[in-house]
Amino acid sequence: MAVGSSDENGRSGSVAKPDRPSSPGQEEFEVGSHTGTSISTDEEAVIVDDVPGQGGIGLSHRENVLSPTQPTQTRSRRSSSFVRPNNPIVPRSQRRGLFGRFTIIPEVETPLEYKRGTKWTITAVVALAAAGAPMGSGIFLQLNATTTITNLTVAMYMLAMSIFPLWWSSFSETLGRRTIYIISFTMFVVFSALSAISVNISMLIVMRILGGGASASVQAVGAGTIADIWEPAERGRAMGLFYLGPLIGPLISPLTGGSLSGAFGWRSTMWFLTIYGGVMLLMIFFCLPETLANKKPATAPISSPDPTANPLTRVTTTAKSIKSAASTIKRFLWDPLTVLAYLRYPPVLISVYSASVAFGSLFVLNISIQSTYSTPPYNFTSTIIGCMYLAPSLGYITASTVGGRWLDHIMKREALRAGRFDDRVNPPKLIYLPEDRMGENMWLAASLYPLSLIVYGFTASLGLKYIAAPAIATFLFGVGSMLVFGAVTTMLTEFMPQRSSSGVAVNNFVRNFVSCVGAILAQPLIDAMGNRWLCLMVGLFAWITGNGAIFLLKRRGEKWRREMDEALGNNVKVVHHGQRSNEELGQMDGDIRLEEMCDKEDKQ
Repeated sequence: MAVGSSDENGRSGSVAKPDRPSSPGQEEFEVGSHTGTSISTDEEAVIVDDVPGQGGIGLSHRENVLSPTQPTQTRSRRSSSFVRPNNPIVPRSQRRGLFGRFTIIPEVETPLEYKRGTKWTITAVVALAAAGAPMGSGIFLQLNATTTITNLTVAMYMLAMSIFPLWWSSFSETLGRRTIYIISFTMFVVFSALSAISVNISMLIVMRILGGGASASVQAVGAGTIADIWEPAERGRAMGLFYLGPLIGPLISPLTGGSLSGAFGWRSTMWFLTIYGGVMLLMIFFCLPETLANKKPATAPISSPDPTANPLTRVTTTAKSIKSAASTIKRFLWDPLTVLAYLRYPPVLISVYSASVAFGSLFVLNISIQSTYSTPPYNFTSTIIGCMYLAPSLGYITASTVGGRWLDHIMKREALRAGRFDDRVNPPKLIYLPEDRMGENMWLAASLYPLSLIVYGFTASLGLKYIAAPAIATFLFGVGSMLVFGAVTTMLTEFMPQRSSSGVAVNNFVRNFVSCVGAILAQPLIDAMGNRWLCLMVGLFAWITGNGAIFLLKRRGEKWRREMDEALGNNVKVVHHGQRSNEELGQMDGDIRLEEMCDKEDKQ
């Protein structure tokens, strides 16, 4: 059997896969006029390029190829089950992050080249960790306090979740993702345990706010991890799975909190969060390697000492110490806030606004569900009220499963339609731009969730006989809002490729601030206006401004993005080769699909 291949000059050939010899070693092969050596191990073989002056190692095929002539090259079985053969593994002693040497999944030099199964494992761990902080906002609803005090507590909790990630994301760009995960979740476990043994309501509220701010690190840093390991062509689907955590957390927590507090008291909900945080800390400790790109510092030229220079004095030493202290204070107190300056760029501002309006509407819906079903004509218990959150949760799951693939499909289709590809490789690779993700999916989402909120508001007060209507409306609300969240978060990581977690932290800050305001005002407005009129007002506002935001990005997004790339120094090169015929584009699409299929098989 032969496997097609080509060299850097485009010459094609084939690699014959010989029968397995009886002893280890190497075997010569020929690809057209290109020769090389296949070095084999007990698990796989890689191609060593014998082109003069290059000496690189490139993966052409994997096969059990053994020969009796040369010594073997060893490789860990455990490592090869997580990474591709051509992706060097960082030795345990050199792995970055706190306790990096203890990870089961090894750190590699190129995180984008992890096997697909490894990528999905990392994505799942990050998504589960991201559910920790939002759970607290739902569990607060189970406290025996007035509605106003409960909603004010939730608002303060959301405010903490908006502020803390600014610092977590800033530190993660220098200290790395893994260090931030371990520090923040250790704090989450400690604060949750202190919440469980609180002696008064004030201590409980403070400890929960600190715990929520600690675990909120994943909401910003987690999106950076997704961007670290997934190529843009597949990032939409992965971001959809990641976003399930922050969205499902506050929706299933009322059910969990209601059941636990009803059976064992409110302290059991705090112990539940402590146990959950401990389990996630263990998963992070063993399953999350450092994925941030390793930036090698430039080596400064060594200069000879100046014999005429004066030696250091006490005054100059003191001045340097003061300067160093000022720099440290600036690094820890001021620099994290500078990420908010990214809002001056229209693509970031409009994208963040779209997600914030949807997230604020979500919290209005959550408080409305709690308020509506706890009063006549329903008078549901806390456990049954928790069940009412399952409908939007199913909507989130549906949109995450389908919407991510749809998002990636739209991006690829728009790049093909624009004839935007790189001819320097064979087959040509599509060049993706963030604004490519805004297609019919965003137009549908920007109308679906506001209209669903309006329908819910007008049907929720009809009583048990028509309870299916608001349930269907909240399901569709979950579908529409999740489409918005997934698209916006993915676009932000691509608008700011060099600081992906900072872009998501800005989004997290604004949306949680909006939800904080919504949590404070929702119940008073329900009491003053009624549920249906509040939902109508919020729904119409979200529908008009949401569609307007999409129109602006579709109309001027490319121009704004280019200006932003120039201002931020993003190394983005777009190659335009003019329009191709439908036949040429169809052939290119087929070549790209074939390459993607082979690449997926190779990564598995």
